Amino acid sequence: MDRRDFLAAFGAGAWVALSPGVALAQADRKQDWDRLLVLVELKGGNDGLNTIVPHADDQYYVLRPKLALSREQTLPLSEALGLNKAMAAVMPLWEHGQLAVVQGLGYPQPNLSHFRSIEIWDTASRSDEYLSSGWIARALSRKPAPKEFTADALVVGASDLGPVAGSRAITLAGNFERNARLANMGMGKADGALSHILKVEADVAHAARSLGTTTSLKTEFPTHEFGRTCRTACETLARSTGVAAMRLSIGSFDTHDNQTNRHALLLTQLAEGLAALRSALVEMGRWDESLVMTYAEFGRRPKENLSGGTDHGTVAPHFVMGGKVRGGLFGSTPSLNKLDESGNLPWQVDFRQLYATVLENWWGVPSAELLGGRFNKLPIV
Repeated sequence: MDRRDFLAAFGAGAWVALSPGVALAQADRKQDWDRLLVLVELKGGNDGLNTIVPHADDQYYVLRPKLALSREQTLPLSEALGLNKAMAAVMPLWEHGQLAVVQGLGYPQPNLSHFRSIEIWDTASRSDEYLSSGWIARALSRKPAPKEFTADALVVGASDLGPVAGSRAITLAGNFERNARLANMGMGKADGALSHILKVEADVAHAARSLGTTTSLKTEFPTHEFGRTCRTACETLARSTGVAAMRLSIGSFDTHDNQTNRHALLLTQLAEGLAALRSALVEMGRWDESLVMTYAEFGRRPKENLSGGTDHGTVAPHFVMGGKVRGGLFGSTPSLNKLDESGNLPWQVDFRQLYATVLENWWGVPSAELLGGRFNKLPIV
């Protein structure tokens, strides 16, 4: 079993520590896989109404007498919508037409369980369908990435593989980290799988050191947790022979109580991390071939609760950014006067439309078989 086959088999268990400061090796690669996808998971479910704020809708203030933000607390996206000022760091991307906001993302028969709903998003399944592999892993199975790539995908900030489960993925956080340290300290005999993991770790570290001249990125990353996640991802990408996708995570956005300050802090960290990510990709000469997209298991309920927070909802807006992105607002602004029987917003755009756009327009991979049907693409890229 070689390194790539082993990583495919063990996924999140292969915790790999690479040495810093090795430049990106510009290997010959298939053109479509030169295009990088960066997924940013907003763990816990982000409150879309206080991210993209419908300040011109009176019903917003009726539903949220305490949590609602005023027009003055937002940055203008349109006459009716504003971006939460906590996300000011990404406003230059909006102004340069490199940031798209897709409104009303969701799916039919929504599930409000964190675990099941994120599984639906990660596997691109129907709400009544259970799939074992991630949607990106299935794309890579149909159209494999070049063999010289360090891995198919890189996961930073969480131990689960999510949308790349089933692919040859490296995770920089995982359950085997503690076990590997214990084995290295002689605190127990490593079994065959663990011994192999330790050997893989050493082999990959050695390969990384031999890629090229030692350099370091000049981009300044935020010092908060998501900033460190972005730094780790970018530094690893810079010294790799290539990956097709990266999945980063930030959260938790599960703001059932005392939401106002917690949510603003998370949005600030998200925006600052995304801005640094963009700067690093520009520095590496990869901004025009990178597509950055946020996602989450669901949004929050339109009506605030009695604890100063919001409960599990359905739809939410998400961000897509990149040098080749067509910026602007996509989808329809959800109507707060047309909630469903549970008090939630009905979906406007099926999230698989966004996935179909990525698969076909970004990677050139037919999407219908992978997504279980044909979904209208969005004119974002």
